[in-house]
Amino acid sequence: MNQQIIQVDAFTDKPFSGNPAAVCLLEKLRDDRWMQCVAREMNLSETAFLIRQTEGYDLRWFTPESEVDLCGHATLASAHVLWEDGAARRDEEIRFLTKSGVLTARWMNGWIEMDFPAEPARHDVPPGELIAALGVTPLYTGRNRLHDWLVEIESENVLRNLKPDLTLLRSVPMRGVMVTARSITKGFDFISRFFAPSLGINEDPVTGSAHCCLGPYWQNRLKRYTLYAYQASPRGGVVHVRVAADRVILAGQAITVMRGDLLI
Repeated sequence: MNQQIIQVDAFTDKPFSGNPAAVCLLEKLRDDRWMQCVAREMNLSETAFLIRQTEGYDLRWFTPESEVDLCGHATLASAHVLWEDGAARRDEEIRFLTKSGVLTARWMNGWIEMDFPAEPARHDVPPGELIAALGVTPLYTGRNRLHDWLVEIESENVLRNLKPDLTLLRSVPMRGVMVTARSITKGFDFISRFFAPSLGINEDPVTGSAHCCLGPYWQNRLKRYTLYAYQASPRGGVVHVRVAADRVILAGQAITVMRGDLLI
């Protein structure tokens, strides 16, 4: 039997923007090697694999090079596919069983709201190679449980024009680095970019899991619990963030751009 695979652009309402993810809804369990090979073949920042269970959907995420513990945009894409294909009702919450615990998604007037764990950063001194690779003077540096570094810099303009040394960045032991600044663009509170060359992702277009860290950080800085964020990759994407104690509610939109079958 062929395996259907669906490509979705997440955190956008326009095709060819946001962050593309592949979604495989499996009829039976497949081994890790097969899933990793499919993710490498798709060559997107994430490929999501779902299988129906009594209490929800098992969900795992693979980059072209490794499995990850948390991914926002591929979760958003997965919920979008389940609702679009009629596998789930839009008036019911979807439960995902993941390595980061139970995550939920709700349909809210054309937006998908996801309940994720907060992943706050603690102040830390980064390796010299990290700052050298970014070529910036940081205002703040910290690191979180996911082994991501957070670096706040002076301005949106500097962030948009950032051209990191990806070879040097790959040598830093981390999942990735989120670089952020307060936004001067109307309608947004903060702006960010995310680089993860060690995962095979030089620059991630829009990173949901990064906003589990960015949300608490900017909530503390701006003293607001609801925030509007823009990730300024070449594709770009919009994330609405609401901080609620040890949880972060991420909201975004999605659009299906491709459907096909794996023949192997």
